[in-house]
Amino acid sequence: MHPFRADALPLSYYIYYRVAQPAQAQTLVRNIQAALKDKTGIGGRLLRKRDDPATWMEIYEGVKDADAFEHHLAAVVKAANFAAVLEDGSGRHLERFEESCA
Repeated sequence: MHPFRADALPLSYYIYYRVAQPAQAQTLVRNIQAALKDKTGIGGRLLRKRDDPATWMEIYEGVKDADAFEHHLAAVVKAANFAAVLEDGSGRHLERFEESCA
């Protein structure tokens, strides 16, 4: 995991994947986002790639405690059985970004 430092810049999380069952996936993402908001105070956004509607991205911004956020994210995704709505061979890809220091 990533140790929390009081001086660390807030992180933005970008999680992308391909869905095979869009209707079920949308319901699960909304449930995941509601649970994360409840547990961490971080609300999320859901986007769909314009020229490829099977590619989705979740965005979570302003994350100050990476360890706690990632712990809760993993737990709610597992509890939702999100893998069941992904395309075969696909997975959730997580990227973390911080504000530029410039």
